[in-house]
Formats: sequence, structure tokens, C-alpha cells
Amino acid sequence: MTGTIEARPARELHHPVGDRSVGELVHQATEDLSLLVRQEVALAKEELTAKGRRMGRGGGMLGAAGAVAYVGLIALAGTAVAALSLALPVWASALIVTGALFAIAGLLAVVGRSQLRRAGPPMPRRTIGSVKADVEEIKERAHHR
Repeated sequence: MTGTIEARPARELHHPVGDRSVGELVHQATEDLSLLVRQEVALAKEELTAKGRRMGRGGGMLGAAGAVAYVGLIALAGTAVAALSLALPVWASALIVTGALFAIAGLLAVVGRSQLRRAGPPMPRRTIGSVKADVEEIKERAHHR
């Protein structure tokens, strides 16, 4: 687990575990568990914030690239229709270019969908692993007492 850990109260330094009452031990365990939960939540927030920032920047760049490519594609389609119209009627040239553009769009949709499926859900994997390790540690310590 990463992050800062709060200092232990001074009373713990003067009272070894064997000298404290069950109530004090339960209180200390509750405080420790509360601190642990707060730290895990903070870690999850930090991880998701970082992922969100990266996704936002990447999405913005892809959106801008898409807008520029869209304008270029319109110009290219017009150029292709004009070039084909030298050998075919204009309507046939426009139909061929339109069919090619729809075929490309279909291919891009299939590839994009497969990429999204492989990306998986945006889960805080480090935090989940850390929480699992904490739970195992708590179980292990509970069995030793």
C-alpha cells in the first residue's frame, strides 16, 4: 500500500500490548482499520484520477485527429469522384466512392469494437490487490491470536 501513514498515538508507546485492556485493544484495532480503509479509498481515488486524466487527454487528441481526418476524407472523396468521372458518369463515380467509404467505416467499426472489448473495465487494480492483501493479513493475524 502506498501513501502516508499517520503517526501512532503516544499512549501506544508507553503501554505494550500485554498491558492494555481488551477495550483499548478493540479501540486501537478499530482506529487502525478505519485508517486502513481511508488509505485504501485514497489510493483508489488517486489511481482512478490518474487513469481518468490519461483517458481524457487521449480522448481529446483522438477527437481532434478525427475531426481533421473527417475534413480530409471529404476532400479526398470529392477528389476521387472527380478523378473517376473522367472515365465514368459522375453518378457512377460518386456511387463507387460512397461504397468504398462505407466499407472502410465498417472495417473501422469492427476493429474499434474489438479494441474496446480488450481494454476491459477501468478498475483500480492496484487498490483491489492491496485490499486483498490487507484482508489476508488481517485473517492471518486473527488466527494467530
